[in-house]
Amino acid sequence: MRFQATHDILTTLWNRGVIVNLLGRELARSRRERVSTSILMCDLDHFKSVNDNYGHLAGDDILKETAKRLLASVRSYDFVGRYGGEEFLVVLNNCNPAYAFARAEEIRKGIAQRPMPSSSGPVSITMSLGLLLSQEWGCRPVEDLLQEADAPLYAAKAAGRNCVKVASPKVSSFDSNSQALEPVRLGR
Repeated sequence: MRFQATHDILTTLWNRGVIVNLLGRELARSRRERVSTSILMCDLDHFKSVNDNYGHLAGDDILKETAKRLLASVRSYDFVGRYGGEEFLVVLNNCNPAYAFARAEEIRKGIAQRPMPSSSGPVSITMSLGLLLSQEWGCRPVEDLLQEADAPLYAAKAAGRNCVKVASPKVSSFDSNSQALEPVRLGR
């Protein structure tokens, strides 16, 4: 019963509630230890057409195979969960920011490089990914970071799909470590 409460029934990955909770814990740890966590929002491209053309059983097979490939492409201490529908959330713990994009590309290629087996035969499918590096976003709530990770996912979709796009924090008028400048007073 515990497994059913914490895992997605189809893919056996962490379910949405658990993966978001694990992400929150990992972000707290990475802030304490001053390391970066990489958040990947992943979405299978044109998945509706898979269900329409091959049937829902084949679609389920694709989701199960995607879960297997995602798990095979991460380290044992990273987290993978089904976020909803054909969306997955991957949390790369203590991920060096210099290698995060390359890791995301490896995950993307692991999905796209070979057709996925299904009850209707092999099906080629790709995945779009949005990448967010936690250290660039300060102490923001998990929900905000997930929303920010959605933006590059949508950018990847708009750029033609089957690619990785990176979230960029909006630059504020002054750095949070600096203080606002006093207005300059001109003499008369």
